[in-house]
Amino acid sequence: MQLGIRRRSTVEDLSVPRAGDRFGSYYDPEGFGRFSERIAHTIGTARFLVVQTVVVVAWVLWNTTVPDGWRIDAFPFILLNLAFSTQAAYAAPLILLAETRQADRDRAEASEDRRRAAEVKADLDYLARELASLRIRVADSADIARIESKLDRLLAALDESK
Repeated sequence: MQLGIRRRSTVEDLSVPRAGDRFGSYYDPEGFGRFSERIAHTIGTARFLVVQTVVVVAWVLWNTTVPDGWRIDAFPFILLNLAFSTQAAYAAPLILLAETRQADRDRAEASEDRRRAAEVKADLDYLARELASLRIRVADSADIARIESKLDRLLAALDESK
């Protein structure tokens, strides 16, 4: 007889993580990182600075030369200042995120470079040992050839003396 103990289903199992949050939304950090890099890349171009300068000059000219009813900014440049503040508030963290991702890539590349350098060093050490071994063998073979020629001369001299 069971005493009312039921097994949890896999949906209610707390040992299994959920996919996403309870509202069904999903946040892709890599996608957001790529987006921030595109924004940082765009903000860091001369084209962006030229377009922004043209917009600011047009804004200033429009708000100083047209009648009060046609102005975009009723107060002198407060809306422009708010736009710049909002742009800076979003641009700075996006640029920092892009720099962080680049630093991570640089760190991984440096680690790979260190690994490759260690492999190359090991290969060079092996080749140096092999070259030294060949040099020793060549030097030994020259000595052996010299000794053999001396022995041949001694044997020839012994044969002549008999």
